[in-house]
Amino acid sequence: MKNTFFIFLIVAALFCTKYSSAQTTAFGDQLNVVTSALPMLAIGPDARMGGLANAGVAASPDANALFWNPSKLAFMGAGNMQGGISYTPWLRRLVPDVELMFANVAVGLGDRAGIGASLRYFSLGDITFRNEQGDEQGTYRPYEMALDVAYALKLSENWAAGVGLRYALSDLTQGQVVGNLQTKPGQTVATDVSFYYQGEENNLPDGQKGQWLGGMNISNIGAKVKYTESGDADFIPTNMKLGLGYNWSLDRYNRVVALFDVNKLLVPTQPLRDLLDEDGDGDRNEIVENGGKDDNVGVIQGIIQSWDPNAKPNGSRELFQEFMFNFGAEYWYDNKFAVRGGYQHEHQNKGNRRFFTLGFGLRYSLLGLDFAYLFPADQTVRSPLENTIRFSALIDLNQILD
Repeated sequence: MKNTFFIFLIVAALFCTKYSSAQTTAFGDQLNVVTSALPMLAIGPDARMGGLANAGVAASPDANALFWNPSKLAFMGAGNMQGGISYTPWLRRLVPDVELMFANVAVGLGDRAGIGASLRYFSLGDITFRNEQGDEQGTYRPYEMALDVAYALKLSENWAAGVGLRYALSDLTQGQVVGNLQTKPGQTVATDVSFYYQGEENNLPDGQKGQWLGGMNISNIGAKVKYTESGDADFIPTNMKLGLGYNWSLDRYNRVVALFDVNKLLVPTQPLRDLLDEDGDGDRNEIVENGGKDDNVGVIQGIIQSWDPNAKPNGSRELFQEFMFNFGAEYWYDNKFAVRGGYQHEHQNKGNRRFFTLGFGLRYSLLGLDFAYLFPADQTVRSPLENTIRFSALIDLNQILD
């Protein structure tokens, strides 16, 4: 079947290189992107963290905490209820109608707990399917979606733990027959395990105050997905985030927050296979000597193997290349107006997503608005993520319901 579905696979590979479904083989110290299905689960959905280059695991809590670190919900505050909506036109340089939408709600339960729920919907736009003769088989709108719920509990005045439960569905082919295989939606259930630290405010010289922040989230721990009954199952983007932050109050009106995140995808690295069948035995799927380990393993084994230097064609050097770094800072005036900036660094052999971000935020009465803009760090290379924008709104539901 030669249909536009394959165009989607190309787009999916481009829009989030590291988490794409495309396969890229390493030869020596070259491109070897760690891959997974359901890349939508790895896209930061809201504009505040978008402006901070996705350095969100240790940032202060709001309704969007459900994506970045569910344990932050425990610090929402007694009786506080907040909702949020976000919209991101995705891959604007390549296609006009790919978009990510995100809606959520978070509620503080007393002084020690919080709950939240969210819905993500990722539309791939209108795609026309065709058969081998080029005849149209219909126009469809492939999509991915995820429904989340989370609960967080304070372990002490400064520490909290949280868990999230997620159902995710990926319907890319609308039941079409592709390559003589009957396709179906991929489905999975996954969980997040997270921790958050919010330190005491310490007095600094000249009436200033400082506060340390920290967080960890292991997200998308879940079963593989299959798009056909007989095909191979694919990992989802299980990921570990570690973050550190510092909240610096200069005076009653001015505040600066600095954030730093480290990300590691907990999916096994693709080994180096003998695609040319150099030994002449007819098996081009053999793993060459010192070419890593077979990545067709179970979920837990895959998480363990993602840390094993011997499972990577380039050993320890490749393991270090798989860490991604995010830096962000925001300035607040009177907790009503914010300016943000950030930088994300990913090794060129693992996707090369290096970009700067800018953003701003407004808080007035029951409404908060955020905007973020992304541009590549290397202006000599055109990126499919170039000029990505995000819009978000936060709503104080307490004032609406009172």
